[in-house]
Amino acid sequence: MCIFCEIIDGNIPSKKVYEDDNFLAILDLSQTTYGHTLVMPKKHYDNFLAMPANEAGKLMEVVNIVANKIYKNLDCKGCNILMNTNEVAGQTVMHTHVHIIPRYNENDSIEIKFTENKFDLDEVLNKING
Repeated sequence: MCIFCEIIDGNIPSKKVYEDDNFLAILDLSQTTYGHTLVMPKKHYDNFLAMPANEAGKLMEVVNIVANKIYKNLDCKGCNILMNTNEVAGQTVMHTHVHIIPRYNENDSIEIKFTENKFDLDEVLNKING
């Protein structure tokens, strides 16, 4: 059984930020920044792409609720809301989860950097749309 399923089943203790019948949000043990929270479905899906669209939408509704709670109560200036899907993208626990990482200033202990690449956008669009 995966570690998040163990947490959901109550076999491993956690610090619960939010819980309903279908979703759980807990403080991340690593605390990249103060208040770093993970939101996950209680039903096991290996990753976001494995979730039915309606469940993925419900997950994002909960992420919105939790992110607003964090933003309001921790007085952060913003937050990163991100999800890693599969190992190549940095996913280390194969159970769908969303990171909410509060940001207090530009010197927080996290860096997300986008680099620009030149691709033929028409070719990319055609491949995506099949």
